[in-house]
Amino acid sequence: MAVKERVGLVVSDKMQKTVVVAVENRAPHPKYGKIVVNTQRYKVHDEENQCKVGDRVRIQETRPLSKTKRWKITEILNVKPA
Repeated sequence: MAVKERVGLVVSDKMQKTVVVAVENRAPHPKYGKIVVNTQRYKVHDEENQCKVGDRVRIQETRPLSKTKRWKITEILNVKPA
């Protein structure tokens, strides 16, 4: 089975070694055809605390690291300018 990967935006970095990443999914409504935006928030493991709010990151599914944390950061794609 393939490893799940997502690309999202860091929306919170207040925890130690954990960031919250929001992943947007845009899909047409099945009946009406309008584009609907669904946002899913994931708690993601950030070992070096290097991600900041506004960074675009790639995350990968991993084994459970805590009660709610099942993802880890694989790379930082865009760093938000300070």
